[in-house]
Amino acid sequence: MKILLLTVALSGALAGVAQAQELPYQMPPRAIANLVDAAPIPRVSFASNGQWMLLQDVQAMPAIADVSQPELRLAGLRINPRTNGSSRVSYSTNLRLRKLPDGKELLVQGLPAKARISEVQWSPDNTKIAFTHTTDNHIELWLVDVATASARLVPNLFLNGIFGSSYEWTSDSKTIIARAVVGGRGEAPSTTATPAGPVIQENSGKAAGARTYQDLLRTPVDERLFDYYGLAQVVKVGLDGRMAPLGQPGIVQQASPSPNGRFILVKKRHRPYSYTLPVSSFPMRVEILNLEGLVVKELAELPLADNVPTSFDAVPTGQRRHGWREDAPNTVFWVEAQDGGDPKTAAPVRDRIYALPAPFDGQPQELAALPLRFQDIHWGTDKLALVEGSRWSDRHETMWTLDLATKTSLTPLFDRSTQDTYADPGTPYMQRNALGRYVLATDATSETVYLLGNGASAEGDRPFVDELNVRTKKSQRWWRSEAPYYEVPVAILDPNKRQFVTRRESVQEAPNYVLRDARSTKVTPLTKFGNPYASLGNLQKQVLKYKRADGVELTANLYLPPNYKKEDGPLPTLMEAYPVEFKNKKDAGQVKGSPYTFTRLSWGSPVFWVTQGYAVLQGTSIPIVGEGTKEPNDTYVEQLTASAKAAIDEGARLGVVDTKRVAVMGHSYGAFMTANLLAHTNLFKAGIARSGAYNRTLTPFGFQGEERTYWEAPEVYNQMSPFNFANKIKTPILLIHGEADNNSGTFPIQSERFYNALKGHGATVRYVVLPAESHSYAARESIMHMLWEMNTWLDKYVKSPTPPAATPEASAAPMK
Repeated sequence: MKILLLTVALSGALAGVAQAQELPYQMPPRAIANLVDAAPIPRVSFASNGQWMLLQDVQAMPAIADVSQPELRLAGLRINPRTNGSSRVSYSTNLRLRKLPDGKELLVQGLPAKARISEVQWSPDNTKIAFTHTTDNHIELWLVDVATASARLVPNLFLNGIFGSSYEWTSDSKTIIARAVVGGRGEAPSTTATPAGPVIQENSGKAAGARTYQDLLRTPVDERLFDYYGLAQVVKVGLDGRMAPLGQPGIVQQASPSPNGRFILVKKRHRPYSYTLPVSSFPMRVEILNLEGLVVKELAELPLADNVPTSFDAVPTGQRRHGWREDAPNTVFWVEAQDGGDPKTAAPVRDRIYALPAPFDGQPQELAALPLRFQDIHWGTDKLALVEGSRWSDRHETMWTLDLATKTSLTPLFDRSTQDTYADPGTPYMQRNALGRYVLATDATSETVYLLGNGASAEGDRPFVDELNVRTKKSQRWWRSEAPYYEVPVAILDPNKRQFVTRRESVQEAPNYVLRDARSTKVTPLTKFGNPYASLGNLQKQVLKYKRADGVELTANLYLPPNYKKEDGPLPTLMEAYPVEFKNKKDAGQVKGSPYTFTRLSWGSPVFWVTQGYAVLQGTSIPIVGEGTKEPNDTYVEQLTASAKAAIDEGARLGVVDTKRVAVMGHSYGAFMTANLLAHTNLFKAGIARSGAYNRTLTPFGFQGEERTYWEAPEVYNQMSPFNFANKIKTPILLIHGEADNNSGTFPIQSERFYNALKGHGATVRYVVLPAESHSYAARESIMHMLWEMNTWLDKYVKSPTPPAATPEASAAPMK
């Protein structure tokens, strides 16, 4: 059903009278609306041989009529029943190709009308590009011939896209392995059938705690719908359009060809399902098929993962993380926990990595034993792989080198805190090998790797490209970003020639791509994207560095109106933040971001309000630190308050923040922060909380960075819940929530109950429900109205505040 009106909480005609009304979608001031409507900068990708660049024009914001299309919410997935794909996808609308370095741009011809393009993949040999196109009633597969820049449909193939990544290329660049909708499956199960009996759940005495999830199965009807829309057939598709089914249909979550294309790794979910866990915990069968569709090896039959501890490092027992060894023709690998999957169990070895080569009839080979929980492996050659492990409790991580030929023990390469951004060595660069699989870019001796990093430092982020010898641990820096630009490496086109691509931007210049030669410092522009926010003028940005009372160093991005002069005096101010937990004060105080970045104005940005005469503190540091045996949240409120006060004081010291006219805003965990600041301080004139959680007893098995359950730390849960202090909140607060929020823990009931608690204690509060919107908002009408609500609230209570007694009470809108 198309929703044309927005349900909002409106104040009654008389003071103290509350009533719910409907209000047509509103528009914010024109200066804000123009910025929101600015065309997005295109997406860019590069052929692995460095010869082509692909540009994808991005779809503008969808209309509410599109966002409110029919949607099934099953097993943690959101499904469009008309297309048998995901219901919430950001599409591209056009494709353009450019020969590098200086060829002309070619518009790909033959694209479908009103294209909705996603899942774009280069073929291993870079001669073709595949993509999916979502029509009104199915998902199609299309192919682009790069040489001619022309597209064509693969006929008679409808993809099942509910799990995403609905196809993969094989190494010959002539075949695609796809997950197709099963023909002849009949009509979808009825959702209106008379129930045959009650819905019953039961537990037989085993501990089975689970975090709070949304969109779960709830009834036998939901189970049948999940069976229907999840059912898929693995299909081998040739470029000539010929197709052959492989194996039996099922709830196929993944079908991945081996590097040499001779086998398919298939993961199928199956019953019994769970009503408390998403599909990622359902029972799974892992098997290997050959290209004739026969099962050559059943690797694992994994049960329902309903007894996994709630700790962040906890994992199921048995095999997990199955995948192909990308540098070998047909070797499968997996990981197995050695501590029962419980990080609280003492164990010298947490995980072991095993591998099994074709024909898959031998004994698995142990590749490595890890003292930390396995996180990832970067395959390279027989002589080199990089293995990552981590431990959440103290934010520790290690990267090891592994010689696969000799099976020598792991050798530490990097050992550090995940939160020590200054010591971050960067991410190993991956390139396609002869089989078209992404492996470590390395030299002929397998001793050199290339690292792309953010380059966090006391002067801000300065991204870099390093060449590292993993045996000697000596590195050589190719290049580092220099002021007045912020430049990020995105692709190495030729390691031998030291040629790579960066995305370069500055405060006033929009991001564009350039080709760099590290040996000659030559720079060749590849794109010329204009500034989509030219109407904003010369935005004033400054990275502030200051300290809170306990000595922890903090940062914030300060934005001022383009024509602001210091003699104009302090301004009404909007502060935006998102708290982050740390285990070390030093790490918490590290500088975040760069003074040279181009400001991207996403739908949730606070920076819009510089157009309305506000100073904006964006990305304000709110570190919550717990060192040693102390947990960060043990003193959450005290640290939250100290950080907010320090930011306001610094703005006042600079003469730009009017301490009597400051508002605070946040989204999700930032909304939780906002409500707590209004409950425990008098620093603000108003608050705006979007899509938050306010009662932590509704997320009793942990939340955000908190591992402890409610029963282990009830005082922490109670103290951190602003719901418990609703009677203390006297500052006007605007609550906004998407009606279809699917984020773990931030269900709309959080805002609904919080609103009722505030209203019951006489607070000044407005509650806005955005129909059909999820945790992030998408529809143009929703976003524009949200900005109108925020601007109206800020103008009323911050820029030109009225006495509280003159503010009528409001009532919650009915949930629809």
